[in-house]
Amino acid sequence: MDSALLYVLLGLAVLVFLGAALLLRRPGGRAGEASRPPQAPSGGAATAVLEPVAEAPVEAPAPALETPEPTSGRLARLRARLARSNSAVGKGLLALLTRDHLDDATWDEVEETLLASDLGVGPTQELLDALKRRTRAESVSDVAGARALLRAELLALVDPGMDRSLATHTDAERPAVVLVVGVNGTGKTTTTGKLARVLVADGRSVVLGAADTFRAAASQQLQTWGDRVGATVVTGPEGADPAAVAFDAVRHAVEEKADVCVIDTAGRLHTKTGLMDELGKVKRVVEKQAPVDEVLLVLDATTGQNGLRQAQVFAEVVDVTGIVLTKLDGTAKGGIVVAVQRELGVPVKLVGLGEGPDDLAPFDAEAFVDALLD
Repeated sequence: MDSALLYVLLGLAVLVFLGAALLLRRPGGRAGEASRPPQAPSGGAATAVLEPVAEAPVEAPAPALETPEPTSGRLARLRARLARSNSAVGKGLLALLTRDHLDDATWDEVEETLLASDLGVGPTQELLDALKRRTRAESVSDVAGARALLRAELLALVDPGMDRSLATHTDAERPAVVLVVGVNGTGKTTTTGKLARVLVADGRSVVLGAADTFRAAASQQLQTWGDRVGATVVTGPEGADPAAVAFDAVRHAVEEKADVCVIDTAGRLHTKTGLMDELGKVKRVVEKQAPVDEVLLVLDATTGQNGLRQAQVFAEVVDVTGIVLTKLDGTAKGGIVVAVQRELGVPVKLVGLGEGPDDLAPFDAEAFVDALLD
């Protein structure tokens, strides 16, 4: 190889080497800089931008179902509470009837005691006449004899023969339908919730209709009661047509093949004709789905004779079939049981005797009278 060719080959090798070096080197950096992560601007901290990670929704745990107390014997359990509240009547009458001499002044006191118990004028006169007649014919000299006499006559007034069963069984393949009605403040929605517990305790499946759409908390309140015993609750938006919600509740109960549909209606003042007419509309609309088997009127026992006027107006609008007396443990006027039955000709079927969830008890005439005389 001559020297000229050797020089040419060496020159080409140098050119190749320099070209490769230039390709590997970039402006403002060194070889391999592209593999490094970008640096933060001078004078500032690096900021990492992280994409938000969607979290899986956390479902609230389902409320534990409660087992309501059996309804049989509830009134007996609450007898002491009832006796404490109504003892003034029983003790007062027994004290008067065991006096050595029953003169006119004593009988006037007996009459005053009976009237003060909200028994009403008619029943008071009946009881007074019966007591006078029997004390003349029978020797009543001690408390035991007076109690036996008084028990028999009070029991006759309360009328143990009235049918106090709830109409919640039907022969047809449909749910029984119960309307719960009453004025504001009687504890109507609470009573509806407690009634659901009574029915569940007796082995019935229940659908609740929250047709009190004018009070914002009513639907939520009823939902809470239903959740505690596994009852389905049908609600509507605030201000919705109560009749439409009631209709939907019955339809849902039919589809679900529930045993009972209980509908809580909005509290109404018995003096407001328009509101009472609307209650009649609720009943008519419901009956397009199924007959209404029971209309329970909730009355506050502490209102006494004032509750009778309420009862009259409701009975004219929706054909009341039974009475629920709430707060009976908060009054010494147990005579309202007799008075309201006489006024409407329908029985007291349930009584509320406290704030507990199972303090709604089927009414038992004998247990009630025994509590008065306890």
